Amino acid sequence: MILAGDVGGTKVHLALYDFTNGRLHPIRDQKYPAHEFASLDDVVKKFLDADGGATKDIIAACFGCPGPVRDGRLKLTNLPWLLDTRDLVKSLSIPHISLINDLEANGFGILELAPESIFTLHQGDPEVGGHAGLMAAGTGLGEALLIWNGTRHRPIPSEGGHADFAARSNREIALLEYLRSTLKGRVSWERVVSGLGIKNIYAFLRDVEKIAEPGWLHDRMLSEDPNAVIGQCAEDGSSSLCFETMKIFTGAYGAEAGNIALKVLATGGMYLGGGIAPKILKTLQNGTFMQAFIDKGRLSPLLESIPVRVILDDTCALLGAAAYAEARASEISGHSERAASLQAS
Repeated sequence: MILAGDVGGTKVHLALYDFTNGRLHPIRDQKYPAHEFASLDDVVKKFLDADGGATKDIIAACFGCPGPVRDGRLKLTNLPWLLDTRDLVKSLSIPHISLINDLEANGFGILELAPESIFTLHQGDPEVGGHAGLMAAGTGLGEALLIWNGTRHRPIPSEGGHADFAARSNREIALLEYLRSTLKGRVSWERVVSGLGIKNIYAFLRDVEKIAEPGWLHDRMLSEDPNAVIGQCAEDGSSSLCFETMKIFTGAYGAEAGNIALKVLATGGMYLGGGIAPKILKTLQNGTFMQAFIDKGRLSPLLESIPVRVILDDTCALLGAAAYAEARASEISGHSERAASLQAS
């Protein structure tokens, strides 16, 4: 039995897997609102209590978390939790526990996905292969590099989402100045390309460009999930404010995805994960994203050749965390082909 977790800024997704015949088989999973718990331990214990709290059959656990992991420790980026593998082993009585970056978990999870769980946004040249990139916009903005070692991709975590936002047009320069003022300092990519970023762009267009916010939209923004409302109204054409918000968002999303592709020379493809991309497929296909992705001057032909794929399965990070947990536990006993491949990578 393997326990896996995908820890986000708004939710914690936990799952139990059985590992038989070289494959992970899901047993059950559950999502929990992160802000309702004081610690990850509390979330896990509630999840396990559904099975009487027994952990004797769980040989290993792994949690994909936002932020850099150092010596088995992590201070979460968007939650006031401090995690330590040693403390978790004692608290949960599970012998092997790992913490990895959430985008690293997504990277491992891509290998576990069925073909129908990936949507091809841009075909590019899929025969070339090589390094790949991974970018996930959700509560925050995660980025990772997928380094090709000749056999498989090895995920390398990154905190590139916190690098400086680079404005590309007069409109984006005005957005940057607005955010510099409201944030009282520097502006990272995460402040634009994330769930928080969508709301920031919306406020900029409403307050600075004075695009009208009708009463019905104002009411929906107060009573519903604002990002869901903006995305829906952008795609159904009912609000120019929402449409322009998502136009800026997808342009910035595409530009930064192209930046990652350049930096890792992602001839093996660019993957879009996270919670936002699968919900705005129509918007991603209207041309704004790919235009910004490819618009890299003399290197534009290279970007044109890079496949861009959207991860549709929201359990990708869970699968990756489970695969990592099984591999590391089995590495100690020396009985896993998966462990051998991970070690070789």
